Amino acid sequence: MTTDEKFMYRCLQLAQKGEGFARPNPMVGAVIVHNGQIIGEGYHRQFA
Repeated sequence: MTTDEKFMYRCLQLAQKGEGFARPNPMVGAVIVHNGQIIGEGYHRQFA
């Protein structure tokens, strides 16, 4: 698995945390990477 694939896999893991809460929007996970290290991450949550 390449480094980019590892970061993408982490995005998918994060997106799963929004399952059942993000509708009708898609589940989205994101990472911010600097010099090969994740310095931020998040996922789409329900808006109240």
